[in-house]
Amino acid sequence: MKLKLIHKAVLSVLILAFTLQACQKLFPAAPKAENDISNGVIPGLTTQQLAEHAVGDNEFSHIFTQQEGLGPVFNQTSCNSCHIGNGKGDLVTALTRFGKITGSTFDSLVNENGPDLLPNAIPGYLGDVLPADANAITHRIAPIVMGQGFIAALSDSSILANAYPHDGVSGRPNYVSPTPFFIPQLIHTPLNGKYIGRFGKKAIKVTLQDQVVFALKKDLGGITSDYDQTDIYNYLVGINSGNIVQDPRVSAGFVNHLVFYLRTLKVPPRRNTTDPDVIEGEQLFTGIGCTSCHIPTMVTASSDIAALSNQTFHPFSDFLLHDMGSGLDDGVPEGSAQSFEWRTAPLWGVGLSGNSQGGQLFLLHDGRATSFSDAIAFHGGEAAGRRSAFFTLTQQQQQQIIKFLQSL
Repeated sequence: MKLKLIHKAVLSVLILAFTLQACQKLFPAAPKAENDISNGVIPGLTTQQLAEHAVGDNEFSHIFTQQEGLGPVFNQTSCNSCHIGNGKGDLVTALTRFGKITGSTFDSLVNENGPDLLPNAIPGYLGDVLPADANAITHRIAPIVMGQGFIAALSDSSILANAYPHDGVSGRPNYVSPTPFFIPQLIHTPLNGKYIGRFGKKAIKVTLQDQVVFALKKDLGGITSDYDQTDIYNYLVGINSGNIVQDPRVSAGFVNHLVFYLRTLKVPPRRNTTDPDVIEGEQLFTGIGCTSCHIPTMVTASSDIAALSNQTFHPFSDFLLHDMGSGLDDGVPEGSAQSFEWRTAPLWGVGLSGNSQGGQLFLLHDGRATSFSDAIAFHGGEAAGRRSAFFTLTQQQQQQIIKFLQSL
């Protein structure tokens, strides 16, 4: 009997080793060096807050199963599957968004599973497929998630202070309709019943709560909550999903712990700040006008989390929409954002992106750029002048800017 148990144990270890080796081909390994990852909490949390952060951390890594209500269609099975080590995603886990353009009209093809493709499915069910009439198809790699609490603690007035024409650019806020569970805070300034989005590639989400509820339901697939109890399914197959768990799949408390975890993740560590090339690169970055949109420094408003109140942070973003030209026009509008408009991507942590992407950079919204020079080359529209200025610099100066970006 004891020998049988030993044989079983050895077999289990071998199976686990084989599985892990196979998974490494699909997903990059999580980064390990503390200085190179975004794990860890912001300074100044209380003991109770640290405990709540730990609960959210466990939820972020939790792998959902069909027995817990995953599906019937889904993209991934855990938050950590896309945001490995809280870092930037890659092409393997990218989301696909699609629709149909007819003249000047965009149809999100809701009756054909649109606008988000969920290709995986529980056993006995069929995943989504791209409809034949979809002619606008875009991919979205997952963003790095550190420092989100500082973005969430910004006042709308701080964002609006950089909006509209200045420095040759004309960023504008994306005013979106609030979710049914949205509760306005003092930081929010509505306009005609709509609120400024600050999360998402096109600033379509107002709060982290909005983002988490959406991600559980659509990015993972079918993980409904107290905030949104409407299940998803493949419209081409039918609503009979085979799920064995009633909606909602998770409680409001589960969502709130996840939100708290994201709010209290530390910002990414800067590196090599005393390197002369990095210092010169930052000056050049400012000199050619990149900081008109990638604003280095902002200050949070008062927050219910004391450690987030009135804090100076360095996101290198204005969180506004900008016309990025035809080269980055993905054909898919969101809210009031046109298909060629994108929220200025925060640059903090961009130098660490490759760590969670298997050592290979995948930049821009869809990962098409595999180097910083490539990413800059795609900048058009309002950023065309900055792009031209970069490529008129000497090779040494260009490399200094890249070294600065690598330090973020």
